[in-house]
Amino acid sequence: MWIALVSLYGILKGIRDVIKKKAMEKNTAMEVLFFYTLVSFLFVAPDTKNALALDFHYIGFIMIKSIIIFISWICSFKAIKKIPIGFYGIMDMSRVIFASVLGILVLNEVMTHNKIIGMAMVLLGLLLVNFVRGNSSDRVRPIFIVLVLISCLGNATSELLDKILMQHMNSGQLQYWYMFFLVVLYLGYLVISRTKIQWKSLFKNYWVWILSILFVIGDKALFVACADKSSTVVAMTLIKQCSVLITIIGGRIVFKEERTAYKLLCAGIIIAGIVLAVI
Repeated sequence: MWIALVSLYGILKGIRDVIKKKAMEKNTAMEVLFFYTLVSFLFVAPDTKNALALDFHYIGFIMIKSIIIFISWICSFKAIKKIPIGFYGIMDMSRVIFASVLGILVLNEVMTHNKIIGMAMVLLGLLLVNFVRGNSSDRVRPIFIVLVLISCLGNATSELLDKILMQHMNSGQLQYWYMFFLVVLYLGYLVISRTKIQWKSLFKNYWVWILSILFVIGDKALFVACADKSSTVVAMTLIKQCSVLITIIGGRIVFKEERTAYKLLCAGIIIAGIVLAVI
């Protein structure tokens, strides 16, 4: 069951990445981030009674997770706005490397021969997509690659915390407090930076509403999967990468991006490594 839930998360994540880029055609990255998290929190707000039943000892750890995601999302949204979504989808798979290392070092997860070979194939696919690029419109500035990698490291760390925290609380409690702190953090950022929000434009930006719904559903599935004792951080991170197919195809259909076949080849190598690692 946990494999099916993580696969659902991966599919929804790929769709969300495409929608993020569409949403930022009408609003800035920070506007979308704030409104997206605010709407998402409103969807889980009815679970307040359950959330307040959580042992407050764990809320500090959820806050740490939220701070990590706060930074990671700023990096990823700024990268998505400027680079081809298909390229982003492939680079985002580098979180497999970070999550695998963290899972082994912190949770003592076993690194089998299959997982080692699988990770090597993931790394090969990532190197290939960076080795050859098409025309100038498909080239990516190094700063955006760095932003994607920072985002991946943050997301991998968050996934590790999910696995640990879900042994001490239910999915509703984690989702509620995690979203609450994100709203506070993004609101604080907007206030301190004196960023003006185009409320009218945001309310009319239906991409943000769709993004929030998919986010709540996807995270719910992921947290339930994390609660399963048979799931591992390494395996879950590998399975999530099915999202890359959505981003590559979405980039072609929605944004008319080029070199789809080459991107699919690179993604295919990475996915083959993922399949090998979870067998």
